[in-house]
Amino acid sequence: MIIFDKLWVMMEKRGVSTYRLREECGIDSKTIRRLHANENMETKTLDKLCTALHCRLEDIAEYKENQ
Repeated sequence: MIIFDKLWVMMEKRGVSTYRLREECGIDSKTIRRLHANENMETKTLDKLCTALHCRLEDIAEYKENQ
């Protein structure tokens, strides 16, 4: 399972709010809710997140085996 716990830490570190993701990066509210729920994400969305946060994919997402 891919989880996005690191995303929220990176956003805090970079001073980026969900409002900024929506307004400046083109990521809609539904997508942000899906990120919170660790649901499937399109690669173009992951690309937008990495671009907005100036980071690598492994800085915002990680794989954890299903328990």
